[in-house]
Amino acid sequence: MPIRNRLAEMAPEIAGWRHHLHTIPELEYDLPKTTAYVLEKLEEFGIEDVTAGVGQSGIVATIKGKSDTKGRVIGLRADMDALPMDEVGGVDYASTHPGMAHTCGHDGHTSMLLGAAKYLNETRNFDGTVVLIFQPAEEEGAGGKAMVDDGMMDRWGVQEVYGMHNMPGLPVGQFAVRPGALMASVDTFDVTVTGKGGHAAVPHDAIDTNLVAAQMVVALNSITSRNVDPLKSAVVTVTTMLSDTDSYNVIPQTVNLKGTVRTLDNPIRDLIEERVTAILEATAVGYGATVDIAYNRGYPVTVNHDDQTAYAAEAARAVVGDAGVDTDTPPIMPAEDFAYMLEARPGAYLFLGNGDTPMCHHPAYVFTDDILPVGSSWFAEIVERRMPAA
Repeated sequence: MPIRNRLAEMAPEIAGWRHHLHTIPELEYDLPKTTAYVLEKLEEFGIEDVTAGVGQSGIVATIKGKSDTKGRVIGLRADMDALPMDEVGGVDYASTHPGMAHTCGHDGHTSMLLGAAKYLNETRNFDGTVVLIFQPAEEEGAGGKAMVDDGMMDRWGVQEVYGMHNMPGLPVGQFAVRPGALMASVDTFDVTVTGKGGHAAVPHDAIDTNLVAAQMVVALNSITSRNVDPLKSAVVTVTTMLSDTDSYNVIPQTVNLKGTVRTLDNPIRDLIEERVTAILEATAVGYGATVDIAYNRGYPVTVNHDDQTAYAAEAARAVVGDAGVDTDTPPIMPAEDFAYMLEARPGAYLFLGNGDTPMCHHPAYVFTDDILPVGSSWFAEIVERRMPAA
């Protein structure tokens, strides 16, 4: 791969950073060891303009180019948090924090941005300012929103913002991107069905909440098949059905349902919220039960901007060649809180192939170190292409 020679030389060093981060996974905003390590590396590189505690525990650092004739500012983002699970990948640098693991590759994303930071600080072959964004709480907690709400875009004058995520199933080092919707919104619902508990032998004296909840699950599945345009993408999934008893001979008084809704455009998102609420309420009334519904809007649709997607693809081609870039990859239904940054500023989000590995969030997932200098090179390339040296 035609990655930058300096970053190719740095590949073992970048991998070493990732392996260290992999041993100390931390969750959401509680990232003391992770942020301390990132701050240590930025100081080691000689980057002086560093601010910690943005959006609770995010880090923002800036690098000035050799010149600044046009006042251009480009943001580059990496996520830092891990997942609340154990890993079984068998690596010799496994997590030392029980119940926590970097099984989504954020240790790799952080290391790639650190690699780009070291390179850009050494070379400064651009006209403008790079804003390095190390973000907490992507998996849970909307750290991207927290950093935006903390005024990051205005405080550092960010004009465009770019990010990437490794992607199992794509060939190692291949980029994939598309303009428009790339990843789904994600909403959740938490429902309590209340009926009339009773003895299993006399169900006519009860209002059977298990029956009501089961009918709700079936009815909710009709939304995507009967309410949503078949040419649109949407997912409605009930993931939990839990009663207040585990007895063989008790009809429960209450049953709790939990689930998720994912869509690729806002009108469909609005429609599904309306239909979920209507179906749950009508089903409860029909069986003589009551229902309490907490419907929570989560991450929005990740929408790439047309021009910035084209710039991102051009930079990717410069790193891996035309054959290594897919500019019409299909959207996927997982969500990503980089969406908040794309709502605040023009930008683009790409996938970078991790090879034939288990999917992210699988306990056997392993990040592929070979893509580290590829990702770092892409970060550097987008800066030097969007802000060419004067």
